[in-house]
Amino acid sequence: MTPPALPRLLRTLHKEWFLVGMIAAVLLASLAPNLGRSGGVLHGDRVADAGIALVFFLHGLGISLTAFRNGLGRWKVHLVVQLCTFVVFPLVGLAAYALLGRWLPAGLALGFCYLCALPSTISSSVAMTGLARGNVPAAIFNATLSSLLGIVATPLLVAAFTGVQGDGLPFMASVIGIARLLLLPLVAGQLMRPLLHAWHTRHKRLTTLLDRWVILLLVYSAFCDSVASGLWQHNGLASLGIAFIGAGAFLAFILAFSTWLVRRCAFPVEDEIATVFCGSKKTLASGVPMAKLLFGAHPSIGLILLPIMLYHQLQLFVCSLLANRYAARSAG
Repeated sequence: MTPPALPRLLRTLHKEWFLVGMIAAVLLASLAPNLGRSGGVLHGDRVADAGIALVFFLHGLGISLTAFRNGLGRWKVHLVVQLCTFVVFPLVGLAAYALLGRWLPAGLALGFCYLCALPSTISSSVAMTGLARGNVPAAIFNATLSSLLGIVATPLLVAAFTGVQGDGLPFMASVIGIARLLLLPLVAGQLMRPLLHAWHTRHKRLTTLLDRWVILLLVYSAFCDSVASGLWQHNGLASLGIAFIGAGAFLAFILAFSTWLVRRCAFPVEDEIATVFCGSKKTLASGVPMAKLLFGAHPSIGLILLPIMLYHQLQLFVCSLLANRYAARSAG
């Protein structure tokens, strides 16, 4: 490697440290699964639960009710975003499972169904909408609403999917577990916002890093459990390739469909931007802890998480390109 190439590589690794971290978490779990498995040496399950509570407490500190209220008026945007997230996505997932599910590893098929059941993500939806010069208040409202609806809608959809697969999950127990783990810290953070919002704003970079590190810990813990249960003995690189192709196909479809729909409805361009970005996103931050609750005892929890892990990276890359195109078009 030539000397000029090394600094470029280091800059790339620094910029994409979260992706590198997820790969490292999977590799470390594959090499030493007993360290981070539930009940293992590091007690990853207990540490992860504490990290989840802290992260969602910080999310509660960061949610502005004023911005949330400012987005209320665009009811057509809200309708399309939530329909894409909780109706169109699951229907596409069911159709894909009916057509291709029999040829996929069971854990991977369930992972695609789980991807389709997840709510939108708050941070990147709002950031991409702002970068593209879209309707930021509408994006804040829809991303937050989606996360709240997901506490009930995601376990309900997962229960429906697993019922189709003949392995139903207890719905109410799932909702209560998710509300306790995610909603209670979120509400606590919102209640403490008047006291701690200034501190949260000053340390925004630190809290964002903490959010990413907790996700890496959850990914590592989940893969430790799966590897210890024989994940790589029954699945190989082919499963990784299928997960990547499938995640890309879902993203391409929902971006094309949502763009077509908002243009058919003659949305203003700023509303189109908010709708496309919020309606196509899926949350990794909530998705990993929800998966631990919904599938914690499942031997293929790592395989179940593969689609959302890959979808997360793809949506950031593709939507960044789209945001720059929207911004350039607005500037022109």
